[in-house]
Amino acid sequence: MKPRMNAFAVAPDAMKLTLDYGQKLLELGLEKSLQELVKIRASQLNGCAFCIHMHSRDARAHGETEERIYLLDGWRESPLYTERERAALAWTEALTHVSQTHASDEDYAALAPHFSEQEIVHLTLLIGMINTWNRISVGFRSIHPVTTPRTEAA
Repeated sequence: MKPRMNAFAVAPDAMKLTLDYGQKLLELGLEKSLQELVKIRASQLNGCAFCIHMHSRDARAHGETEERIYLLDGWRESPLYTERERAALAWTEALTHVSQTHASDEDYAALAPHFSEQEIVHLTLLIGMINTWNRISVGFRSIHPVTTPRTEAA
């Protein structure tokens, strides 16, 4: 895969606005571990290797376990996630696939026992932001850093 362009070099002011907005969203009070799980899950759904790599690394830095990161794609079948996390992950999937799900009443209602209305707004903005980053990274073919080179078996 070959990168198409470096959006930061081409449109630095626009990209800085996007970075600043994203940073402000992270400061609104949702717990860091939840934020990273949401960002990883949306990135998985969007096939964004750059963001999966970045947010898996960030999740580890915030104390997330390898097991929970590895099983995130199967969160519905795993007992490792809290009810709050499950509601957020379902909402992440609903909004990431909004053209198919239309953000169902069921997924929205599942948030109420675990999130305040303000937190639901913050979560929704976070999901929108990671979807924006996924589209930038996938659209421009951003390549994640290669930290462990692959070696061919002899």
